[in-house]
Amino acid sequence: MSAERPSPCCGLGSRGNEMFIDRVVVNVKAGDGGSGIISFRREKFVPMGGPDGGEGGRGGDVIVVGDANLATLLDYTYRDSWTAPAGDHGSGNNKSGKSGTDILMPVPIGTIIRDLETSELVGEILEDGDRIVVARGGRGGKGNSFFVTATHQSPREYQPGEDGETRTLELELKLIADVGLVGQPNAGKSTLLSVISAARPKIADYPFTTLSPNLGVVKLSDNRTFVVADIPGIIEGAHEGRGLGLQFLRHIERTRVLAFLIPIDADDWQAEYDQLRHEIAAYSTELAAKPHCVVFTKMDLLGDDEAPPVDAPEAFAVDAISAANRTGLDTLLAHWWSHLLDMKKVDVRRDDSIPLP
Repeated sequence: MSAERPSPCCGLGSRGNEMFIDRVVVNVKAGDGGSGIISFRREKFVPMGGPDGGEGGRGGDVIVVGDANLATLLDYTYRDSWTAPAGDHGSGNNKSGKSGTDILMPVPIGTIIRDLETSELVGEILEDGDRIVVARGGRGGKGNSFFVTATHQSPREYQPGEDGETRTLELELKLIADVGLVGQPNAGKSTLLSVISAARPKIADYPFTTLSPNLGVVKLSDNRTFVVADIPGIIEGAHEGRGLGLQFLRHIERTRVLAFLIPIDADDWQAEYDQLRHEIAAYSTELAAKPHCVVFTKMDLLGDDEAPPVDAPEAFAVDAISAANRTGLDTLLAHWWSHLLDMKKVDVRRDDSIPLP
């Protein structure tokens, strides 16, 4: 399933003064089931009414639901405990108790849910409206009318309601994007994102300007769109937690294509490319296997549009751009779109159920 694309009106992580929160721990408790009851009919002119105890209602579930309007898990830092209502007890005249109402926990698209105690993957929210039951309500107990048999006409047995599930969950948000911008601090990632999309990340001439990921929607002609993520700067040792480290490296896992940005004023272009590749591979071999390209930025400093030589045999393209002068961007976006389109065609061919032209 593919996620609903975020609105191009703003970048993720830059919504006013809202902090970007990508990991929280919450306690959830589903509702307990209501108890059945012991009851006997008492009606005028009906001397042998018999048992009529109803069953209890079912407890409410706790359900995580995807909401495309959310961009952070910030709300769960203010409320970390969610409890669904219990079911009502049964009553006479074989009336069942009312079931408890389900509790909905809205989360951004890209949220992964794990059981904190067992590390079990509960599920992933990949589309707007996706629903995952994370704690099931207890069943209601049976009333005494349930236990009537031919030889047991006046039972005085009943069942208490079952307890609802209780869990401690870890919610982790990973961005979903087509292209992930990877580079050291001040490589020009935020500037590029601001030029090719409507995102407005913070831009300054000092390192670690970007302290939270940003998403931007790139719009091409003929209603073609794709999503680009600006990942905070990667430095040497990031896979060990240095700098912003593991806090944001994991966000690159959800991108389909990686773009390694190298500023033209870097001391050693090849060393910077190799170091970025090393950090990605040290974090995840699967991530290192993703398609990637090389993008030389700030070409206006040289007054040249030609990409310098770099040994990157696995890269599907090597581009040179100046976001400030708006040069090289059309070629870069064309390369990204072409490769994303090829990847989609491969995905279609892997699905035998989809006929090919």
